[in-house]
Amino acid sequence: MKEIFSNSVYFGVVISLLAYEAALLIKRRFKLAILNPLLVGSGLVIGVLLLFDIDYEVYNQGAKYIGYFLTPATVSLAIPLYKQLHLLKKYPKAILAGVTAGVLTTMVSVYATSLVFGLTHEQYVTFLPKSITTAIGMGVSEKMGGLVTVTVMTIIVTGIVGNVLAETMCKLFGIEEPVARGLAIGSSAHALGTTKALEMGEIEGAMSSLSIVVTGILTVVTVPIFAGLI
Repeated sequence: MKEIFSNSVYFGVVISLLAYEAALLIKRRFKLAILNPLLVGSGLVIGVLLLFDIDYEVYNQGAKYIGYFLTPATVSLAIPLYKQLHLLKKYPKAILAGVTAGVLTTMVSVYATSLVFGLTHEQYVTFLPKSITTAIGMGVSEKMGGLVTVTVMTIIVTGIVGNVLAETMCKLFGIEEPVARGLAIGSSAHALGTTKALEMGEIEGAMSSLSIVVTGILTVVTVPIFAGLI
């Protein structure tokens, strides 16, 4: 069985897509926030690789083709920004202030944590893009000399935690304004958090999707500045 998979160029693509579809079915069936399709799908892929004793390199021979879609995915982020331009014009100060605060909080928290745990420069820059979408975060991490695969996992975990705790944290801190809730979720938990924002309300979802793009732009500008601190 291992030899059959090893000789299949597209094994990685097929198993990745099947795992994600299975994860979507599980999510729809149980409707639990913790059962995020990315998390469950990754777990299923890992399970298959371990079950059939398949090396990661064999899996990645095909799975790497999925990564080719990251560049167009990054460019397509201009579409939601264009669609939400009316909100940007309506709440310019709130959006810029909220997203800037979110980006700076991420940078400072990663910097402080890195100092406490004595992380190296490579490890430090790996975690800096943790609150932006994967398509942008991978490029930022690679350019800064970080560990791209670890950055991807960090982004996924950040998004899942944001998705699970978003509504609870808003209630805990008494954040009731829809614009503020959407900005907070989008600037801290990117696309995975935005799925929760959409469940919370139309305005929350719109502001969260808008903040994803603005957060990505500000992070690209800010990371090189903070990267030089360690």
